Amino acid sequence: MPAAKEKETNSVFVGRRPTMNYVMATMMILNKGEECTVKARGRAISHAVDVCEILRNRFLKGTEYKDIKLSTEQLEGENGQNNNVSSIEIVLAPPK
Repeated sequence: MPAAKEKETNSVFVGRRPTMNYVMATMMILNKGEECTVKARGRAISHAVDVCEILRNRFLKGTEYKDIKLSTEQLEGENGQNNNVSSIEIVLAPPK
């Protein structure tokens, strides 16, 4: 399996669903002993940070932040105007 494809399957995209849904999805990946990337854009960024902190402090103590990437993406709005949207990728390493 190519590395890029494997990375895609170990990603959790945070949106509007309840926080615990994302915590459980992330925990399932980390319990396999694999790294997990939590991704979010815009207002969901704070939600993604909450997911990671709940996971680290309550469920899988010893989980570590391996990498955090911040970026800005340009999306076209409904009126045809380009909008800048912040995004975050948080890579979590499973507990040892």
